[in-house]
Amino acid sequence: MAPTVVYDSLPVISSTKDVEPTPFQAMCHGPTIPGIPSFKTLEEKRQWQLEHMASAFRVFARHGYTEGMSGHISVRDPIHTDAFWMNPLGVHFGMLRASDMILVNLNGDIIGGKRNRPINAAGFLIHAAIHKARPDVHAICHTHSTFGRAWSTFARPLDMINQDVCNFYNAQGVYAEYGGLVLCEEEGRRMSKALGPTGKGLTLMNHGLLTVGKTVDEAAYLFRLMEKSCEAQLLVEAAAANGLQKQIIRDEEAAYNFKMASEAESLYCEFQPEYEYEEFLTGGAFKA
Repeated sequence: MAPTVVYDSLPVISSTKDVEPTPFQAMCHGPTIPGIPSFKTLEEKRQWQLEHMASAFRVFARHGYTEGMSGHISVRDPIHTDAFWMNPLGVHFGMLRASDMILVNLNGDIIGGKRNRPINAAGFLIHAAIHKARPDVHAICHTHSTFGRAWSTFARPLDMINQDVCNFYNAQGVYAEYGGLVLCEEEGRRMSKALGPTGKGLTLMNHGLLTVGKTVDEAAYLFRLMEKSCEAQLLVEAAAANGLQKQIIRDEEAAYNFKMASEAESLYCEFQPEYEYEEFLTGGAFKA
């Protein structure tokens, strides 16, 4: 049975006499679109999270972020707050459903979900370290996407070269200490430190990208955005190598863009077109 979803009612901002709109309201001319829902029970919220987690994997598959058994998403459980859901190792992103996910606590104990497959050991160490250090983070995305891997070889943050990448203004880190496959807790802790207390995106040198969010929708949208921003940056660097000059957005404008666009409600809504398209393509098969 589908979760009971309750959407908070937000006022229409119609004139300068009204109170100042929130960044989310400012995006809408007229009535606001539904934002992050609330639920009558934590069980319903859990099911909703798992459905959106599965849809994020399907979206990632559709955009070609698969690479063998690499890549993982985690979502903090609303009931066992010291545990998070992860995808089973070795199942293609495009086949994942809500019922396939595995619940693991911060100590590494499998405590729920589908137990007939393992989770990614390196993925657990990375996600556990970030979930421990960042109580505000409810979801983490990491894959070995093509342009993220390419840009990561430079061990540089993305430049503010367009409006969209400003969602990462002063909120991106670089982990420039590549230590091979992550098979020890210390490596995960170093990655978490590189992300920082307020980071939204992390470039892992010679490895790929990682994003976080208050919802899996936010983290997934930011991952898509960061991957496409890496592609744009690589194109710009190639053009600049032939003598064209880059124009970087000034700090004042970049900070304004970040304030108005890079907040949880807006970033959740940014992912909904992808979610709804995936639901349309599959008839909601990922919810099972």
